[in-house]
Amino acid sequence: MERRPIRALVVDDSATMRKTLSTILSRDPGIEVVATAVDGLAALRKLARFRPDVVTLDLEMPGMDGLDVLREMVAQSEAPVLVVSAYTPRGADLTVTALSLGAVDAVAKPGPGGGGVEAMASELLAKVHAVAGRRWRRPPTWRITDAAAVKPLRRILHPAAARTVVAVGVSTGGPAALNFLIPRLPAELPAAMVVVQHMPVGFTEMLAQRLNQASAVQVREARDGEPLRNGTVLIAPAGRHIRVRHLEPEPIVLLGGGPAVSGHCPSADVLFHSVAAEFGRRSVGVLLTGMGEDGASGLLAVRRMGGRTLAQDEESSVVFGMPKAAILRGAVEQVLPLERMPDAITAATYPLETAVMSLAGAREAL
Repeated sequence: MERRPIRALVVDDSATMRKTLSTILSRDPGIEVVATAVDGLAALRKLARFRPDVVTLDLEMPGMDGLDVLREMVAQSEAPVLVVSAYTPRGADLTVTALSLGAVDAVAKPGPGGGGVEAMASELLAKVHAVAGRRWRRPPTWRITDAAAVKPLRRILHPAAARTVVAVGVSTGGPAALNFLIPRLPAELPAAMVVVQHMPVGFTEMLAQRLNQASAVQVREARDGEPLRNGTVLIAPAGRHIRVRHLEPEPIVLLGGGPAVSGHCPSADVLFHSVAAEFGRRSVGVLLTGMGEDGASGLLAVRRMGGRTLAQDEESSVVFGMPKAAILRGAVEQVLPLERMPDAITAATYPLETAVMSLAGAREAL
């Protein structure tokens, strides 16, 4: 039986961009642009009328604010929303906010730093196919508890050098998943976390800032040569691969260029292989929602070196591609819903610390 085309609604106040997006989508025989809209009110009317499978949404429009439009779309429909955003500081800020409100992913408009039309076209088509047909449900509600009180304490205590590293790979649907996961990690986490989130260049710094404001752990975009310390989360900058080195007195992260690996830069595979080689049994690998297979071979390396490996389940994933690829390779110890992931990560790090402390105590007794 022949499948019907994916029905797309294109929302943008620019006539040129509406035409560009419509042309890109329409040249794929598996996609049909059923309507376009010039502003938020028109978009909501056409969302109800045409019931599209996917929406592309510009956030900077006249009249109704783009974020308000997104809130209404998430409330009224289960159609996934892809943000098509300008490569500007304001565009990055709006995009990260939109991803926390329910947009599933973002594509950067052509421009300085954002690549050309063909690069955008390839990314847009891949993401439309990945998310269409999924009934979009936001992750569980998360709340900030005592993060504001804990942060000053963490800065005073100067966190110790990390001996355990948690490596996380995530793509489509990732910012919302991270918005749930990272604020639930304890300030005293006895490990450093390094995250590869597939995003357009220029957007990861804003993501790190938002997560830092909401979390007890310290979150920032990684810098080359930065030390890995307990209770910290480093987000890989978009467009640069990230690796770890187990140096003394402190392990560090290394940033570098190079071609895409497993279709991405940064690549979760690059990070995972590095963590497996440098930290072995003192590593935890985590694959969350995302399209493609990035991270599958690297997570298998972590497991073969004796590290712990976790993957998000299909039900709670926006796109099950990355976790599924790792599961099929036998790389995953535990498959868990997103709701259980913070506790599972925390539990995976504490036994390692307890075992080392017990060994140290035994040696002192001798």
